[in-house]
Amino acid sequence: MTQLVHMLEFALPVVIAIATLEAVFLALVMRRNYNWRAFFASLADALGREYLVMVFLSASLAAPVIGFAWRHRLFTVPLDTASAVVVLAIGQDFFYYWFHRASHRVRWFWASHAVHHSTNEFNLSAAYRFGWTGRLAGAGVFYVPMIWLGFAPGPVFIAAGLGLLYQFWLHAEWIPKLGWLEYVLNTPSHHRVHHAANPEYLDRNYGGIFIVFDRLFGTFVSERDDVPCRYGLVTPLHSNNPVIIAFHEWAAMARDLWRSRSWRERLMCVIGPPGPRSDIAGSITPSSSAPPMGPTHRRGEAKTLSATG
Repeated sequence: MTQLVHMLEFALPVVIAIATLEAVFLALVMRRNYNWRAFFASLADALGREYLVMVFLSASLAAPVIGFAWRHRLFTVPLDTASAVVVLAIGQDFFYYWFHRASHRVRWFWASHAVHHSTNEFNLSAAYRFGWTGRLAGAGVFYVPMIWLGFAPGPVFIAAGLGLLYQFWLHAEWIPKLGWLEYVLNTPSHHRVHHAANPEYLDRNYGGIFIVFDRLFGTFVSERDDVPCRYGLVTPLHSNNPVIIAFHEWAAMARDLWRSRSWRERLMCVIGPPGPRSDIAGSITPSSSAPPMGPTHRRGEAKTLSATG
């Protein structure tokens, strides 16, 4: 377990190095018009989260609930067998699916998750753009059922961190479909769909390691050759300022709260889906604009341990 913790501690420098190699290859060898400003914005986001936010603002809204669940757990599950480890891995991915789905459907959680979708490119540097408010917003509350059932918080969040580390390679546009693996695992093709703002793809493929939960719960869509992905938010964010990236959706939610005329409107601004609301006075904030009906509210995903714990 200690070795896994150390591996996660060194994961960020490694993934940044790999993303940098990809950037150099795409820009110099493939001669693509690589967006270096977006690359450095993602880098600033990751370094700010790891070395500033996690040091000086490490509080978590979910921490009291996690502690309560562990103190009143139903069982204690020892991780001394392969079957227990497998259950832990599958269980965390199941609850990650619901965390990720809620991060697109509940505006409070979307305000943090929108950062991950704010880049208009799809490459490995986008994988570690998570913003600075995930822990503070209480994203870890989605793992409380596992802790209440008897899995210790440490292993649960280590498993979640490993699940997010798995997703790093999914942010590669140049990796093709992978045959039969597409039916079981989350792959770059499935994750390209998740990051696309096209109406055909919006709010789909929430899986972490596995894609089976999307297939079970009706949120799976396959990438189509005739519908190229347009990445980013429904209303694109063109700023590369890491502060604006981190807080633009929180600011939009605050503006909508200010315009609200009743406590019901204010409540729906926080727990309702992202997207325009016809019951709020004044014009809607562009950063959260989306079609008003159906499953295509949103949007403006993730993924390190610090983003969910």
